[in-house]
Amino acid sequence: MSKKVLIISTSLRADANSEILAHETERGAKESGHNVEFLSLKDKDIKFCKGCLACQKLGHCVIEDDANMITEKMKNADVIVWATPVYYYEMSGQMKTLIDRANSLFATGHKFSEIYVITTSANTSDNVVQTVLNGVNGWIACFNNVKLCGYVNGAGLEAPNDAKSNKTLLEKAYTMGKNM
Repeated sequence: MSKKVLIISTSLRADANSEILAHETERGAKESGHNVEFLSLKDKDIKFCKGCLACQKLGHCVIEDDANMITEKMKNADVIVWATPVYYYEMSGQMKTLIDRANSLFATGHKFSEIYVITTSANTSDNVVQTVLNGVNGWIACFNNVKLCGYVNGAGLEAPNDAKSNKTLLEKAYTMGKNM
């Protein structure tokens, strides 16, 4: 069955390792017949959540920026894939900001039930991905019938573009997309 997949690349860096792996996931998902949209946060205007909770009544945020367009896409997707570099053992700030701004999804109906995560870091420890997964699982816990279905841990990628030459990681990302 074809799924509507939204891949959100949260790195703002050109030739980002997380985005390279996200494109491999996209390729695998498309080859499996899914309808895939790739969305990058580069050049997007996403302001911080004010905590006003108006979104809980309105179904959208009162701040007029790109977050409302993105959260609408999230709401209508069956699958969301987050791709993030790891900074100081955590997801990127722009990813966290978008998650905070997606608070409007809590009060509205959402289609997504499957979440996938791609992380990249210079650190080679397998523990690095766990802090990101903890944050994502905290967000997932706020929704009914949503679960973390898989992740790719791109550890040991120090320079931009390192992922392009890591055939093992490229294959893992591709396979994750293929098996959605």
